[in-house]
Amino acid sequence: LAGINAALQVHGKEPWYPRRSEAYIGVMVDDLLTRGTTEPYRMFTSRAEYRLLLREDNADLRLTEIGYRLGCVDENRFKIFSAKRNAIENEKSRLRDIWIRPNTPAGEVFSALTQQQCEREYRVLELLRRPELNYMKMVEHGFITADVIPEVFEQIEIQMKYHGYIERQLLEIERYGRNEETKIPPDFDYDLIKNLSNEVRQKLKKQHPVTIGQASRISGVTPAAISVLLVYLKKNR
Repeated sequence: LAGINAALQVHGKEPWYPRRSEAYIGVMVDDLLTRGTTEPYRMFTSRAEYRLLLREDNADLRLTEIGYRLGCVDENRFKIFSAKRNAIENEKSRLRDIWIRPNTPAGEVFSALTQQQCEREYRVLELLRRPELNYMKMVEHGFITADVIPEVFEQIEIQMKYHGYIERQLLEIERYGRNEETKIPPDFDYDLIKNLSNEVRQKLKKQHPVTIGQASRISGVTPAAISVLLVYLKKNR
């Protein structure tokens, strides 16, 4: 991370580090910047509020494109990644368009597998959310043909099995992310904001947060103080 930012600085570009929702190292950097530490920092998964998104199986989906933009991923690796990402989206689209209908052979197989009467139409992609069904089982029973490599259908299975939880975390990130990336100038003078308490002002001066998101996670910095800071920054852009 230090090397990446050294290279960015040489080229006159903005510094970069991953957000808390992008990588565990992003959680670590954010914690050290906003909370500090009095002992060696240990990275536990429990420290990450978005750990459902920070899985080992989707590391390439989270970070390869960012790495490519930063110059850390070469053209060949990015082409391989792009092919995999496109294959995932294409296969999801294909499964979305395949239906299991009542009173058909596929509907009868569905009933036998799930111990539940097939009373309505189901998209095959939707069926992957069910714990008793998976991609290969549906291939074995003739619902679909296996048109992709294992790492593609395994990723689709994970995304669908945890679909509700993943969507909930993505909505939470979107909701909190509107002001998360609002930058605080590095030389910002907190004494200019008269409505901040002395305690909050001292903590902000000590920690030097670079975004509103970081400032909001500093212990003792209240939501009211963040609102005052946000209003001042927007007014004085």
